[in-house]
Amino acid sequence: MKKTLLVAVILFSFFSVKAQNETNSNLYEKNNEIKLNLASPLSGSFETTYERHLNKKSSLGISFFYVYDRTINYDLNYSISPYYRRYFGKKYASGFFVEGFGMLTSIDGKKIYSSEDHSTFTENPAVTDFALGAGLGWKWAAKSGFIIEANVGYGFLLFNANKTDHNIVNKLGLNVGYRF
Repeated sequence: MKKTLLVAVILFSFFSVKAQNETNSNLYEKNNEIKLNLASPLSGSFETTYERHLNKKSSLGISFFYVYDRTINYDLNYSISPYYRRYFGKKYASGFFVEGFGMLTSIDGKKIYSSEDHSTFTENPAVTDFALGAGLGWKWAAKSGFIIEANVGYGFLLFNANKTDHNIVNKLGLNVGYRF
């Protein structure tokens, strides 16, 4: 009876040690991130992002961009951009990445310029359109959950580009955030 009890205690201790090691190794592999773009307030806008990690090499996310200062010459009013990222770094969801994104946008209509009094008029109201694009970037994540990220992306409007002065969209970001 004592031998059976001793064997059971030893086996239980091995399993509990293994479980503790798995818990410690997965402790920093958190799956959610919230980020703010530090560069966007310089252009009179605001951008926030939520990202969910599918595994250590890929994630899905969505960003919301809004222009609040219309005095700066900015034709984009807002955008909502879902994306998929593939990471190539050695750490969990960090390092160099590439992304594919879609972007639902609201862009000012075509502008008409008057040379006589140097005024500008908008021919059409704001145009809603959808764009597809690709981007790349780099992310660093600390064990505490703090994140720094830089990214750039480029895409093309698909449906109503002829009603605006633009046929491309871009994404630029210097983001800070928290992984939880």
